[in-house]
Amino acid sequence: MIRAVLLAATLALSAGPAPAVQPDEVLADPALESRAREISKELRCLVCRNEAIDDSNAELARILRLLVRERVVAGDSDGEVIDYVVDRYGEYVLLRPRFTLGNALIWLSGPLILALGGFAAWRYVRARAPQAAAQPAPLTEAERRDLDALLRDGS
Repeated sequence: MIRAVLLAATLALSAGPAPAVQPDEVLADPALESRAREISKELRCLVCRNEAIDDSNAELARILRLLVRERVVAGDSDGEVIDYVVDRYGEYVLLRPRFTLGNALIWLSGPLILALGGFAAWRYVRARAPQAAAQPAPLTEAERRDLDALLRDGS
């Protein structure tokens, strides 16, 4: 009984997400297959969004996996394969987009807005704070006489 429980626990703990790569997609050369798997981890499934094509069961992901393997077998480097896929499907296919001048505004807009908001809050609080350094000017002798006269007349 204990062995059955241990076997069930071992199987449950060892079960993880299985790659979606079909047996007919696997390349005969293990080195090329390893390269294709590494490249596939960098590419996004356009159907599943935030899932690598290596983990997706979507038909488009299968097409992309086959395309990657075709380019690897053709002798392209990893960078050339990724560039080829990006040229065909756009930069959205990358799980980690590149930092380019074209998308720098997107990358930097969050920190920029945060900094501008912090500066505006600092200015607002500073403007609303009482001015401790600003003391009223002392009364002149004529103003003091007028005040004394008003106070005497008012009582």
